[in-house]
Amino acid sequence: MTIPRRSWRAAGTLVAAAVVGLTGSILSAGPAAAHTPTWDVTCSEVTVDLKYYTPDVPNTVTVTVDGKDLLPTETFGKEFNTKLTLPEHSEKLTVRLVVKDGGKGGKYSYEGEKTADVCKGETPTPPPTEPTPTEPTPSEPTPTEPTPTEPTPTESTPSETPGTQTPEPSDTPSGEPSESAPAVPAPSESSPPLAETGSSSATPVISGAALAVLLAGGGILWAVRKRRTTQA
Repeated sequence: MTIPRRSWRAAGTLVAAAVVGLTGSILSAGPAAAHTPTWDVTCSEVTVDLKYYTPDVPNTVTVTVDGKDLLPTETFGKEFNTKLTLPEHSEKLTVRLVVKDGGKGGKYSYEGEKTADVCKGETPTPPPTEPTPTEPTPSEPTPTEPTPTEPTPTESTPSETPGTQTPEPSDTPSGEPSESAPAVPAPSESSPPLAETGSSSATPVISGAALAVLLAGGGILWAVRKRRTTQA
């Protein structure tokens, strides 16, 4: 039995179409599955792996930890991969990944969150408790009566001004009044000069003194004799 050529051609065309369709579906399924971001979060790091994105368009990726940027917004092309170190923490962290597809419609954009646990050996820090504010009780000051201070009288010392002291009259006379000797009248020049007798003017005085001595001696002698007579 001979199969016509037309039948072989038709069968070959069908097989070729089936192969092309199967290959196209496989190829189209690969990139679609690869657009789902691959990322992982541990207690100490974040790993991001992005592939098969539309090239030559501004695709962007951002990673934040508790609202703070761990990876600021960065532009990439067909693919992107990185490994980020988390800061030391004593409590769980919330990690957020944001991928924006720059292609038409942005159908491959992605946003997701994961939790970074506390690494072993790190003690979780309890949340701080806010102290309850206490209102201070106003204290009333005790009124104190001021003690009057008496001024201390100060005696003013009079300043003594040295004055001129009047000397007191002394009871003792400074000296006995001297009796003024009678002035001997000077001989008048008009009287005629006396005649020289050859005797000095002191002769009468010497004679008087000798007479007095003789009289005294005579008196003493008489008194002695009278005494002897009385004793005998």
